[in-house]
Amino acid sequence: QVQLVESGGGLVQAGGSLRLSCAASGRTISSYPMAWFRQAPGKGRQFVAAVTGSVPNTYYEDSLKGRFTISRDNAKNTVYLQMNSLNSEDTAVYYCAASTWGEAFNSAYQRTGAYRHWGQGTQVTVSS
Repeated sequence: QVQLVESGGGLVQAGGSLRLSCAASGRTISSYPMAWFRQAPGKGRQFVAAVTGSVPNTYYEDSLKGRFTISRDNAKNTVYLQMNSLNSEDTAVYYCAASTWGEAFNSAYQRTGAYRHWGQGTQVTVSS
């Protein structure tokens, strides 16, 4: 069983940056595709970014490209999300997720159903 714990959230002013971390335990995640999702109040869970396992390709929600960067450090069993130029629309709970899918992941990475393991989330609040 994989446990995921997010950290790094908090309150930041518009235009600022945050780096979220997702630390995994229970199993090595180096081969697992990993992703970040977010959920704003009253809205559904939205795909943010994903990174594959063995050959780390990255995917992003189109509107977030250029501001958000996902990365992984397999030696630390950790995935990161660097968020720059934050605005009020980025306010949400951010969730880390791990997938056990293989090739099919590359066509399904935006779907919450592609992920088996989820963290509890970390709150990001951007003040204007």
